[in-house]
Amino acid sequence: MNKKFFIPILIGIAIIPIIASFNDDSSDITITPKIDFIYSNVDDIQKILIDGNISMSNPNVISDDTVGQYCTYFDNGNVQRFVQYCVTTALVDSDGKPLGNLNMGGNPISPSMALAILEVSPNIDSKRNKIDFIFQTMIENLVCDCWGEQQPGGFESVSAWLDAAQKKYSESSQTTLKSKINGLAQKQLILEITATEKSYLWTLIVVK
Repeated sequence: MNKKFFIPILIGIAIIPIIASFNDDSSDITITPKIDFIYSNVDDIQKILIDGNISMSNPNVISDDTVGQYCTYFDNGNVQRFVQYCVTTALVDSDGKPLGNLNMGGNPISPSMALAILEVSPNIDSKRNKIDFIFQTMIENLVCDCWGEQQPGGFESVSAWLDAAQKKYSESSQTTLKSKINGLAQKQLILEITATEKSYLWTLIVVK
């Protein structure tokens, strides 16, 4: 697919006065064999998303000074982290309209993080079924297929986690909400909801 649609990462660039978090204690999670994801996992995700009528472009490699626009994140200490190598893909809905990007970065041999940033409008819950499907697919392929068993943070499903975050965001006066789950298959999950002038950005970050 030739169509490309890139959303520069706003997380870590926008000022976040208050961060609302659902933190999970990793000591409460049974150790699960982790998935040590690699760049080729993008191909697996691409095949699954097709079943949900979501198209994904072939990965484009970014290794210049624009890497920080596509593959940056904040760690548990709220320190912004950059990578030297990043691949980015464009996600397009069945109606031909862009949904956002799915990116993966680290060094040229092995990724250390992955993220999807999705833009929806006019409402925060626009295309929630697509958001749920993409985020769940990421977690099942890059973290583990164990959410229902582990129920991290007390959330019975990925969708329940997103529901709680959306509710918390709607009750808040802040522009950005961040929700974290630590320890699921020895990885960190970061969910962010951010309002822009005309849309909402839903972001899921997976960190090894």
